[in-house]
Amino acid sequence: MYFKTMNRAVFPSVLLIFILLFSLLSNIASVEARSNAGPRLKSRVAIVVDQTNGEIIYEKNASDVAPIASVTKLMTAMVIIDSGVPLLESMTIAKADIDRYKGSQSKLSVGTTLLRAEVLKMALMASENRASAALSRVFPGGKEVFVQAMNEKAKSLGMNQTVFVDSTGLRPGNVSSGLDLVKMAVAAYEYPLIRQYTTTSSFQLRAKIGTRPVRLDYVNSNRLARSSRWEIGLSKTGYISESGRCLVMQTTILDKPVIMVLLDSWGKLTALGDAGRVRRWMERAKKK
Repeated sequence: MYFKTMNRAVFPSVLLIFILLFSLLSNIASVEARSNAGPRLKSRVAIVVDQTNGEIIYEKNASDVAPIASVTKLMTAMVIIDSGVPLLESMTIAKADIDRYKGSQSKLSVGTTLLRAEVLKMALMASENRASAALSRVFPGGKEVFVQAMNEKAKSLGMNQTVFVDSTGLRPGNVSSGLDLVKMAVAAYEYPLIRQYTTTSSFQLRAKIGTRPVRLDYVNSNRLARSSRWEIGLSKTGYISESGRCLVMQTTILDKPVIMVLLDSWGKLTALGDAGRVRRWMERAKKK
């Protein structure tokens, strides 16, 4: 009788322990499953590639074609540098460079005179649309020839899902895929000037509007490039309403150089948050 009473008393405790243990094991399995499936990103398009061997570490809708906004400016920079136009030549911002399509703001007043190298730096580092428009306007042959050169460069890199219609990225007709943008980032990384300009955290310069001197202050449009927690070798952000937030960058994670492409992310900091989620996911995978 005592034995039966004891069993009835102990049984609920044993059952509770079993349930708690089962729940714990299920949670562990669930965490492992999520880890193996990849980071839980908010960006609709994402791809992470090992830069040393081209191996895809993670991808999500990487072949989908989408607007790329100011990521376009990496191609703009390559075309400028490839052309051999003098970077130390002066150029002046004109009314034709004003964005009348999206109405984006600019610190560059009409009549501002700068060196082409300074204009290129502003376009890459601060995603200055008026600067990028000016670069194509004063290009030999004008905007039409410049855009043609952009598309020819894309084809030469095997970017078969990519089309460019302007040098700024303000037009939603500038489209590409995650896979193609990896190719563009790898190519852009081979240009020391592009690496330098896209990773400069801030920059001040003195220019002239007519004869009047002006000072211009800029910061990098990618907050991660201004953080000591990241080792970034190439960076470009982008945003228009049709594209969502975009981020393309080369960085080093666990001593491994990687190319990361994030497109169509909503929320001002979501693409940056996704970059952090990728890094943490890779770090957790390394510990297993």
